[in-house]
Amino acid sequence: MSFRARDGAWAFRRLAAALVLLGATLAAAGAWACGEGVHLKRPVELSEAERSAIAAMAPLAVLALQAPPMTRRDADAAQGYSGVGMDAWCFIARQVGLRYRIEPERGDTVADKIARVQAGQAQVLLSLSPEPQRAARGLFTLPYFESNYAVIGRKSARLVVHNMTDLALLRVGLVKGVAFEPVLQAFMPPEQLVLFNQSDSRELFKALREGAIDVAVYPKAIFAEKRYELEYFDLEVVHTLRNLPRRYGFYFSPAPDNELLVRVFDRYLQAMDLSDSINLHEDAEQQFIERYVAQRSQRTYWRAGAVLAGLLAIVFFLVLRRYRHLMRVLAERNQRILQQQRVLAASHRRLQQLSQTDGLTGLTNRREFDHALAREHERRSRSGTPLSVIMMDIDHFKCVNDHYGHAVGDDYLRAVARVLRQSALRPADIVARYGGEEFVCLLPDTGAQDARQVAERIRENLRSLQLPNASAPKPELTLSFGVATLVDGRASAAQLLERADAELYAAKRAGRDRVHGSELRA
Repeated sequence: MSFRARDGAWAFRRLAAALVLLGATLAAAGAWACGEGVHLKRPVELSEAERSAIAAMAPLAVLALQAPPMTRRDADAAQGYSGVGMDAWCFIARQVGLRYRIEPERGDTVADKIARVQAGQAQVLLSLSPEPQRAARGLFTLPYFESNYAVIGRKSARLVVHNMTDLALLRVGLVKGVAFEPVLQAFMPPEQLVLFNQSDSRELFKALREGAIDVAVYPKAIFAEKRYELEYFDLEVVHTLRNLPRRYGFYFSPAPDNELLVRVFDRYLQAMDLSDSINLHEDAEQQFIERYVAQRSQRTYWRAGAVLAGLLAIVFFLVLRRYRHLMRVLAERNQRILQQQRVLAASHRRLQQLSQTDGLTGLTNRREFDHALAREHERRSRSGTPLSVIMMDIDHFKCVNDHYGHAVGDDYLRAVARVLRQSALRPADIVARYGGEEFVCLLPDTGAQDARQVAERIRENLRSLQLPNASAPKPELTLSFGVATLVDGRASAAQLLERADAELYAAKRAGRDRVHGSELRA
C-alpha cells in the first residue's frame, strides 16, 4: 500500500473510532426508561384481593397534558410523553400490574380533557391540580409535585409586578379551564381577565406579543420550554407567584374501580422518592438549551461526515474488511464500559441514600439535615426570604420504653416519622430524626405563622393516632414543639437551631403537648 493510502487509512480509523464513541454516548444519554428515576423509601404491601381486582380491570384510557416537568410530549419516549408524572405513573403501574394505554393527542383543550375524564370517556388524566369543582366530579390522588405560576410580560414593556394585587390594574391573559382561573376571577375585574379556549398557548402568547393583553399568567416551567421551542425571546418572567403554589396529582374518573386505584396509588406516592426524576425533568430551560445545541452540533457532524465520506470512499472500500472486526471489538468494549458505569451510578445512589438516611425511621439523618440547614441559610442570606425550623420531642418517651419495651418504642418512632412525612407536604421541606426521640423540620421560604400551622398539624395528626402511653401523665403519646423563624438580620444557622431548641424546652416547661415559637430579627 502507498504512503498516501496508508495515511488515508489512518485518518479513517480515527474517524470510525470517534463515530462509535459518539454513538455510544448518545445511546447512553437517551437510555432513561419511563419510571427509572423513581425509588421506594419503604415497601408497599398490596393484598391478594387488591392485586386480583387490578388484574381483572380492563386497560385504562389515559390522557396527558403538556405540562412540563410533570408531563411533556416527547417523540423519543416509548409512551409518547416523558416527565416526573410519567415516571411516577409507569413505576406504580408496573409495580401493581396495571394495564393502560396513552391516548393519542387530538387537539383537545385542558377543559375538554377534564370533561372526558369526568364523563368516563377516559379513566385518568396526567397530571392535574386539585380544586373543589374538579374533586366533586372525579378522584384525585395525593400530590406528587408542586410548581408555581408566573406572570409573563414583554421585555419592552418593563412592567413591575410585586404581588397579585398589581394584576388587577392590567389586562391579564389565561388559558381557560386551568386550576388558576378561579383564583384570578376572585379578585380581578371581569373585563380585565381574558380567557383563551385552546389546546396550547400559541394564541395566548400571540396576544401578549401583539399588545392585546399586558401580561399572561402561565406555569413557569412550561414557559421556560416554550420560550426556546417557539423562540419567545422578547418575553420574560416578570414575577413568580410563590405564595400560590399548585400541587399536582393524578385525576381519575369517578368509577368504583378507580376508588381502589386511588387508594393504592396514594400508598405508593407516600412511599416514593422522585428526586432523581425531578432532577432530570425539572430544569426544562436547561434541557431545551442542551437539546438545541445538540441538534446544531449533530447537523454539523453530519455535514462534515458526508464531505469526509466522499473523500474517503476509495480508502473505505480497501480497508472495510479489516476495520469491521476492529469496530465490533470497540463497540463491545464500549458497551461493557457503559454497563459498568450504570452499575457504579446505581451503587453510588444507594450508598448516598444510606449515608443521608436514619436507619430506623427512614427520615433524613442529623448530618444531612445540618448540611441542608447550612445550604438553606446561605440561600436565605441572598434571597431575604424567611427560614423556619421546628424542633420536636416525644413527651415522656422513657415511659414508653419502660412500660412497653424498646420494640414498641421503635414502632412509635416510626409512627412519628410517618406523621412528619404526611404533614410536611412541600418537596422543599426536610424532616429529620435529630436524636433519640427528637425530630426536626426545615421549612424554607416559610414565615412564623405558616411554620406554627405546620407544627400544629403535626401535633394533631399524631394525637389522632391515639398511641397509648399508659404510665405517662397523659395516657397517650404527644409531642412538644419549638418553632424558630429567621426573618431578617444576621443570625447564624446555629443560632436559629438554638432558638428552636430553647422554644422546645419552654413548651416542655409549660406542660408539654404544645407549640412555642418566636422570630429572630437581630
